[in-house]
Amino acid sequence: MESGPLSLWHWHALKQAGLPVVCLDARHAKAALSLQLNKSDRNDARGLAQIVRTGWYREVVVKSFDSQLIRSLLTARAQLVRIRVDLANQIRGMLKPFGLMAGKGGGQAFADRVRALVAKGPLQTVAEALLAAWQAISSQIAILTRRLIGLARQDQAVKRLTTPGVGTLVALTYVSVIDQPGRFAKSSSVGAYLGLTPRRFQSGEEDYTGHISRCGDRLLRTYLFEAAGIILHRVSRWSALKAWGTRLAKRIGSKKATVAIARKLAVILHRLLRDGTEFRWSTKQGQAA
Repeated sequence: MESGPLSLWHWHALKQAGLPVVCLDARHAKAALSLQLNKSDRNDARGLAQIVRTGWYREVVVKSFDSQLIRSLLTARAQLVRIRVDLANQIRGMLKPFGLMAGKGGGQAFADRVRALVAKGPLQTVAEALLAAWQAISSQIAILTRRLIGLARQDQAVKRLTTPGVGTLVALTYVSVIDQPGRFAKSSSVGAYLGLTPRRFQSGEEDYTGHISRCGDRLLRTYLFEAAGIILHRVSRWSALKAWGTRLAKRIGSKKATVAIARKLAVILHRLLRDGTEFRWSTKQGQAA
């Protein structure tokens, strides 16, 4: 069967029934089935069988229900955070044409500033409506965050991956996405799996390297990029990773170096997760651990 929204449920149900099941990468299956002139369920089934018979497919590792549950919590929280940011920007944009500046920052201080600006004015009603929605979403984000932190405290793997720069949410997201570290023969493969390796185009005399592929899990890739930026610019404690990234930033620029650190961080976290080891810090600046 092809990967899709119901593939997790189907795969585990078929496995529980004792049936052999292979989950195919939907992109590969689509490329092969697109050669058929007529699309039908019968033709699709015949095409999938032909793909499996010839071995021209990529098998998808189906996650456990526990990892999917954590993933659902993380996705819901990330979506609510985006909505909260949009609401805050909407409030700021509504006030600016009237010469009212809400300023930076969030939390209760943001709500208090907005209420003070619109007090007894024509914008008070609409501002209160948006603030009520903003505060309701903030409270739900706090609930989901507490739930995720509680799950992280019960997971030894997440505790081991939590280091300066790599917070609880990053570690929890990483563990839920990787799920089974043994499915990667090499830790270096994780960077490509998460879309953090550059694309290559080679045809005839043309041969160049492009931007990163951005395949794989977008949320984890975003979190790793943020963690890499924190390691590079905000974590004061030195490690081999920070020293390497600092040297790289001087040569190729901060943004590219941050992407490179994110890729290397994904590899290091996989090694820690697979081997059960701890992150090693260097004893002084620039010295490798």
